[in-house]
Amino acid sequence: VQLVESGGGLVQPGGSLRLSCVAEGFTLSTYDMNWFRQVPGEQRDIIAITSRAGAYTNYANSVRGRFTISRDNAKNTVYLQMDSLKPEDTAVYYCYAPSLNLWGQGTQVTVSS
Repeated sequence: VQLVESGGGLVQPGGSLRLSCVAEGFTLSTYDMNWFRQVPGEQRDIIAITSRAGAYTNYANSVRGRFTISRDNAKNTVYLQMDSLKPEDTAVYYCYAPSLNLWGQGTQVTVSS
């Protein structure tokens, strides 16, 4: 049972990235899912949540209007579309299944010119 993230990388300010989180060994559709991010030396902060069917989503103020969480339960995958990226979005991004207390390994996002 694990979560595997991908899609991170280096992007210029104003650019976009889409992160993916694939659930392996369990059925994603039965779980709410979250995205967190963490800057070295700081706490891990929640930035987006989605309910099991994706009908409910919510965002941290710092990303609302720029990031979109979505899920494709048929592919056992949750996504984080990140647009209008800023240097302060630089962090390691993690997906998380709260009911399982299960974290992905993290993927680095760097926003820099």
